[in-house]
Amino acid sequence: MSIITPALKKRIKRHEGMRLKPYHCSTGRLTIGIGRNLTDVGITETEAEYLLENDLQSAEKNCSDAFVWYEKLDNIRKGVIVEMVFNLGFAGFLGFRKLIKALTIGDYLTASKEMLSSRWAAQVGHRAEVLSLIMKTGKEY
Repeated sequence: MSIITPALKKRIKRHEGMRLKPYHCSTGRLTIGIGRNLTDVGITETEAEYLLENDLQSAEKNCSDAFVWYEKLDNIRKGVIVEMVFNLGFAGFLGFRKLIKALTIGDYLTASKEMLSSRWAAQVGHRAEVLSLIMKTGKEY
């Protein structure tokens, strides 16, 4: 029988509290959630995959809710937009006004060029080149 009971969890939550953003605990270690020591323990691959899945679902929902043109994209190009929103945040993606305008009319060539003529492209380098090529061709690379 496991000693990990609801009462134990409740007590730990009461003592640790819950913080949904990283903070430094009393010993200076980066911590999140209910006392998860990120500095020494980090997260598991399974936890990282879970977080990624949640983040991608959130990005996809933001796109689907905000843009009529999003539903008209093929899945490959939807993936490009979701990756950009994941990388930039939704508010950051909204700054790509010319890209969004091009996608509104289905102009993938202009959209791909707009991706490359941005500060983001200079920051992420090869990633922007790959995503731009996918946007232009509709093919995965």
